[in-house]
Amino acid sequence: MAKSAPLSILPLSTVLRNLATTSISSSPLLLPPSLAIMNVLAHSNQAVLNPDKNPVLRWFLKKTFYAQFCAGENAAEVRHTIDGLKKIGFTGVILGYAREIVLAEAETHNLSACDQGPIADECVRKEINPWAAGTLETVRLARPGDFVALKFSGAGRQALYALKNRLPPPKHLRAAIDEICNLAAERDVPLLFDAEQTAIQAGIDDWTLEYQRKYNKTPGHAIIYGTYQAYLKITPSTLASHLATASKEGFTVGVKLVRGAYLGADPRHIIHDTKADTDAAYNGIVSSLICRQWGSVLSAPEQGLAFPRVSIVLGSHNLESVRAARAIRDSAASCRTTELAIAQLQGMADEVSCELVHAARQKHGYVRDKGDVPKAYKYIVWGTTGECMKYLLRRAHENRDAVARTRSGRDAMWNEVKRRVGAAVGLGIRA
Repeated sequence: MAKSAPLSILPLSTVLRNLATTSISSSPLLLPPSLAIMNVLAHSNQAVLNPDKNPVLRWFLKKTFYAQFCAGENAAEVRHTIDGLKKIGFTGVILGYAREIVLAEAETHNLSACDQGPIADECVRKEINPWAAGTLETVRLARPGDFVALKFSGAGRQALYALKNRLPPPKHLRAAIDEICNLAAERDVPLLFDAEQTAIQAGIDDWTLEYQRKYNKTPGHAIIYGTYQAYLKITPSTLASHLATASKEGFTVGVKLVRGAYLGADPRHIIHDTKADTDAAYNGIVSSLICRQWGSVLSAPEQGLAFPRVSIVLGSHNLESVRAARAIRDSAASCRTTELAIAQLQGMADEVSCELVHAARQKHGYVRDKGDVPKAYKYIVWGTTGECMKYLLRRAHENRDAVARTRSGRDAMWNEVKRRVGAAVGLGIRA
């Protein structure tokens, strides 16, 4: 019997759309003008270039790039997309709300507390309230087993000022965060606090620890996750410090580990010198987390400190790292009771995602006996086509910055198309 191809689980329309997207993203001829066009659409104030006001433009984007990377514009569309992914075999999704607050350069450099007078009312009305409403709706759209991604900068100027200065959340923002966290805990939908640029990351870490103390009281099951970027030299010591705090205070640490998303914005000297260094940091942290053991990369800050309980989400498009994580999970050194999910962005690295789904299907009997199986997730955002434009632009830039990986994805999709054509021809001949 022929060995099953992991990409065979994808609908043909998805394969063809993926092939088209990766072909553009890996083409030195097609990508620059595509990026230029998307940049205009993402930042233009003209109605004709706004997908939410131009029905022709909206139709084109909705059928192409939006369909590749996004979940939908409303609850019905989002649930349809999520149900489709779960039908394919994904365990669940990491769902995020695409709306962003975009500040002018002058506003970014001259951030103030914005907590007095008319400007405070404006920040609450136009920034905090819409962000809170969208995030609450995202939690309601998610189901048990799913995750929700939360980006604090989306709450606007008050959030940015507090984070930059490592202050507690201001009153109205705190009320919004509390409401979101309470709903997430009530529905058992974990929240992933996204990592952001270095200028505000220390503040995000402070808020993450505060909310983990409050909500991560069930041993081995986190509701609040922090995000750690392995490309930063300081990440192992930062994570070790948070683990030490949890070990002493008795709460579970939710860890979402990624390589990094702000290479163009973070200062170069704080990032590992080579990709190999980043890979070594990522893989070393993964090993310690899955085994719940201190190691050479993630070392104990104090002698004799017990490794706390953790819940893990690994975000990676690197096939070697994903396979290494699965091998560690299957080893005798693994702590099998630790929650572990592995995720890729919707519309990207499907060859990695489908291998996870395929592995889960092969181990179906093992699920009943041992309660452990590769858990594959897709990170996906929702919102109107216009709201998602800046997210789509970032995905396009990410594909540009990872040309080798994008070409690998393109080649995988092309080989899948050829496999299906060959299978169809073979069936026709036999018939």
